[in-house]
Amino acid sequence: MFLIDIGHSTFILRPTREVVGSLQPFNIQTSRMRFSSDTGDLVDAVVPFMGESISDGTLATFLKQPGDKVDVDEPIAQVETDKVTIDVASPEAGVIQKFVAKEGDTVEPGTKIAVISKSGERVASSKKTSDGASSQPSFTEHKIEEGPNAGAATKAKKLEAATSPPPPPEKPKATTPLPPPNTSPSDPQLPPKERERRVPMTRLRKRVASRLKDSQNTFALLTTFNEVDMTNLMKLRSDYKDAFFKKHGVKLGFMSGFVKAAGSGLQNQPVINAVIDGDDIIYRDYVDISIAVGTPKGLVVPVVGNADKMNFAEIEKEINNLAKKSTAGSISIDDMAGGSFTISNGGVYGSLLSTPIINPPRSAILGMHSIVNRPMVVGGNIIARPMMYIALTYDHRLIDGREAVYFLRRIKDVVADPRRLLLDI
Repeated sequence: MFLIDIGHSTFILRPTREVVGSLQPFNIQTSRMRFSSDTGDLVDAVVPFMGESISDGTLATFLKQPGDKVDVDEPIAQVETDKVTIDVASPEAGVIQKFVAKEGDTVEPGTKIAVISKSGERVASSKKTSDGASSQPSFTEHKIEEGPNAGAATKAKKLEAATSPPPPPEKPKATTPLPPPNTSPSDPQLPPKERERRVPMTRLRKRVASRLKDSQNTFALLTTFNEVDMTNLMKLRSDYKDAFFKKHGVKLGFMSGFVKAAGSGLQNQPVINAVIDGDDIIYRDYVDISIAVGTPKGLVVPVVGNADKMNFAEIEKEINNLAKKSTAGSISIDDMAGGSFTISNGGVYGSLLSTPIINPPRSAILGMHSIVNRPMVVGGNIIARPMMYIALTYDHRLIDGREAVYFLRRIKDVVADPRRLLLDI
């Protein structure tokens, strides 16, 4: 009995007594049969942990191809979740040997998507040769003839097969026609038309659609409006923008003024910062303001934490950092965790007026709009003033109209006269 070890498998050859004396030893080449557990050359690239509330994602795209060199922690693929896009990084420097998943697959944390060769030796063996044949190692089946009369036995078997009557022809099996595909009346399939493209919705877009529709179905949405005179805030920005940028390295915008005003309003009207949970009301003793940011992949809402304790410069730096990460697609779960109130600035796109929708688990959202010069009565005179409409959509199950109006008036007063923040009046 001969034991031949090939990689992880052991083959046993049991020659008959007739050929024991004449059996010649033969060698099986194992130099090309390497396994990661034997040599440690191959490592797996797996989907990382994606956050407490994310159980799976869609393998959106590969950033590399088999045969490409990668460095340690270099992204090789992107997984799209219903909140963020997450990079899958290479655990070691080397060469991508192969992919074991494909784009569009649903993957979970720990799912293997690629194999990395640290030495890069096996990559060439997985590619096609010039004549189209694969150069992957293969096993050839060797037939060992048992005994000196094996040739005569083979001839006898062939003669018996030639003289045997042919088997009766098989009756054709009855085929059952396939049923037509099931079509749901609620999901009609539109006929194809010219100059149309059908593209699957991204996970982020589907999640946004689901959450906002749930908001409409669950919350008692009501919107109240007001307008704010932007003259003083614009003058403050014009007078100090150069000195502000020189000292803090970021531009002075309008968002910091509205964030500070919202923080003041939430402290004056704590119910705006609360949320319904079952039969309870959760009052939040912190102010984490979410800033809605539109990206090519969809809407994301990063959070400025403890905004009420930050100054103008700190708020501008944080908003600038979150906006860059959102646009680059590198926003993380931690950047969007929490959030007790939302601000959406549709004015950057030219929106004059809108009714924003609450993004749960918040209970209210402030909508900013474009600044337009309009005739206003000031001191008995009609003067052109830069005015902005502001809107507050709130959950009327929790927030009464009085609190909502008081909150919006506080926003109006503080933005119209930022000195109120310094004097706390």
